[in-house]
Amino acid sequence: MVLPTILPKIAAHWLFTFYRAARKLRGHAFQYCRSSSATTKPPPPPSSSSVSPAAKCTVVFPDAADKAVVFGFDGALMRSAALFPYFMLVACEGGSLLRGLLLLCAFPLVWALGERSDAGVRVMAFVTFFGLRPRDMELVARAVLPKFYMEGLNAQVYSRLWLPARRKVVVTGAPRVMVEWFLKEYMAADVVVGGELHAVRVGRGRYFTGLLCGPGGSAPALKHKVLAEALGTDNAMADVAVVGNASQLDHPCFPYCKEVYVVNRESTKTALLPRDRYPKPLIFHDGRLAFLPTPSAALAFFLFLPLGVILSVIRISIGILLPYKISFGAGALFGVRYRTSGLRAPEPGVKRRGVLYVCTHRTLVDPIMLTAALQKPVPAVTYSLSRLSEVIAPIKTVRLTRDRERDAETMSRLLEHGDLAVCPEGTTCREPYLLRFSPLFAELADDMEPVALDAQVTTLYGTTASGHKWLDPVVFFANPQPAYRVDFLGAVPQEWTRAGGRAGAEVANWVQRRLGEALGYECTGLTRRDKYMMLAGNDGVVAK
Repeated sequence: MVLPTILPKIAAHWLFTFYRAARKLRGHAFQYCRSSSATTKPPPPPSSSSVSPAAKCTVVFPDAADKAVVFGFDGALMRSAALFPYFMLVACEGGSLLRGLLLLCAFPLVWALGERSDAGVRVMAFVTFFGLRPRDMELVARAVLPKFYMEGLNAQVYSRLWLPARRKVVVTGAPRVMVEWFLKEYMAADVVVGGELHAVRVGRGRYFTGLLCGPGGSAPALKHKVLAEALGTDNAMADVAVVGNASQLDHPCFPYCKEVYVVNRESTKTALLPRDRYPKPLIFHDGRLAFLPTPSAALAFFLFLPLGVILSVIRISIGILLPYKISFGAGALFGVRYRTSGLRAPEPGVKRRGVLYVCTHRTLVDPIMLTAALQKPVPAVTYSLSRLSEVIAPIKTVRLTRDRERDAETMSRLLEHGDLAVCPEGTTCREPYLLRFSPLFAELADDMEPVALDAQVTTLYGTTASGHKWLDPVVFFANPQPAYRVDFLGAVPQEWTRAGGRAGAEVANWVQRRLGEALGYECTGLTRRDKYMMLAGNDGVVAK
C-alpha cells in the first residue's frame, strides 16, 4: 500500500524540476552542451538566486568565426523543425494534387509515429516519392523549395553562426535531394548529409521507389559513418554543432563535435530573415502553391478547392459575358478585389494613332484588367498563349513571332487602328522585381502611357513556367480573394521619347524605372530566357 502513495509524490517532484529547468532556459537562444569527447567539463551554471533577471534574458551565441560548424537543418538553420510541409510541396508540385491529398490522408499515421522519427520520415518519403522521376524532383528542388526555405531561415543562426563559419556541414532528417540544391546554390554549404532515396530504372527512365537508405532512414551507425566521411577523416572533429532539439541525444553530430548548442524554440519566433539579407536575391520561382502547406493549411486548401473551381468559372464568365460597367460590381460580389487609380479623361482632339499602354506583366489577365479599367476593349500582343486562353479572352489577342521586323510591322498596323497594350518584359515575374524591357515598343510610338499592374494571391499562383499554362487564368481566379491593382502613370514626357531624340533603349529603361518606382519594385537586367533556364531548364520557346 506504500507504493501507490509514493509514486504521485515522485512524479510531482520530477514535473516541478523539469518546469524550473525550462523556466531557466527560456530566455536563452542556445543551450550549451559539452560533447563526451571533450577534454574539459563546462563550468556549472550559476544558481537562480545569484543571477539577475537581465542576465537570464541574455542571448548566448557560440563563437563560429573561422571554425568548422555542423548545422542541423530542421529546427536550427530553419526556424521550424517540421518536415511535413516540404514533403507536401514535393508531392503537389512534383507529383500531383492527388498525391498531395494521399499524403495528407497519411498524416495521422505520421503524427502517431512522430513527424521527425525514422518511421515517420519513411512513411512521408514513400508516399511522396514512390514512382516520382528524379527529373521532376530536381525541378521542384530548384524552382519551388528555395522560396519556402528562404522564408523559413533562422536569422540569428544565419547571421551569427552561418556567415562567419569556415566550413559548413548540414545534417537533415529529410532526403538529401530535397535540400541539397538550395544549400549549395544559395547558401554555399560545403557538405549536405541526409537520407538517400533508392531509384530504379524502368525502360528508358528512372523512378524513385520511395525507400530511404542512409541518414534519416537507416541505423545510427551508418549515420555516423557518413558524417565522419563528410568531415574529411576518420578522426574528424567539428568545432561547433548547432541542433534544433535537445531531446535528440542520438543526433549523429554529437560524437564528432567539441561543443553542441541547442536552439531555443522561443528565440525563433522573431528570427525572420528580411528579404534584403537573403544570401541571393529571390527573383524567380515556380509552382502553384502560394502558401506553406502545413497539415492544417493543406486540409483547408483541399476543402476549399472544389468551391474555388466553381468560383473561377463564375468569375471568368462574368468577364466574358457582362458589360464592363456591370462586371466591376459582379466581380466584387464574388470576391474579386480590384483597385484603379490615375485614369484621366481623354484630351480633346483627334489622334491619328492609338495610345500604346506599356504594362508590367504579372499574370495572363493583365490586358483584361487594363481593358476593364479603361471601359473599352484594348487589343494586346502576346508571345505565347494557349488556345484556351485565346478562346475565352474577352479582348483581341495577337501573337508575335519574335522576329523583330515582322513584330514591329504587326504592332504598327494595330496602332494605326487604335490603342494597344504591350508587356515588354515578355514574361511574368512573381516577386517585386521588373525584368529587362524590350526597346521595340519605344521605337514604334511616341504616345505612350506606363501602367503599373500588380496581382496578389493567397493560395494559388496564376502563372507557371513548367506546368500547364492553359490553366493559368483558371488557377488565378480560383483564389479565395484574387486582387488586382491598376495604376495609370500618365503619358511619357516628350523629351523621353524617340521624337525627343532618345534612343529606344533609353526610353525603355526610363519607363522601367518609372514603373519600378510606382510599384516599389527593383529593376533588373534579367530576361525571359534567364527565367526559363533556371526554372524549367529551357529557353522558354516551344518548338513547332
